[in-house]
Amino acid sequence: MTENKCPSATTWKDPDDAPELTDAFFAQADVFVGDKLVRRGRPKVEQTKQALTVRYDVEVIEAFKATGAGD
Repeated sequence: MTENKCPSATTWKDPDDAPELTDAFFAQADVFVGDKLVRRGRPKVEQTKQALTVRYDVEVIEAFKATGAGD
């Protein structure tokens, strides 16, 4: 059997010694709706984007620059 190598740094002998639960503590807590964990952050998209590298001839780039606003 493996032993827990990182025991808790603080061992409380009395429940009153536990730290106070603040709003910041609850802001970091996991949120459940029923038994389902509500994920935080940006939702997953069905179709992800793919990065590409494209190489153009100098003449093609100059033609595009000539038609643009110059920004």
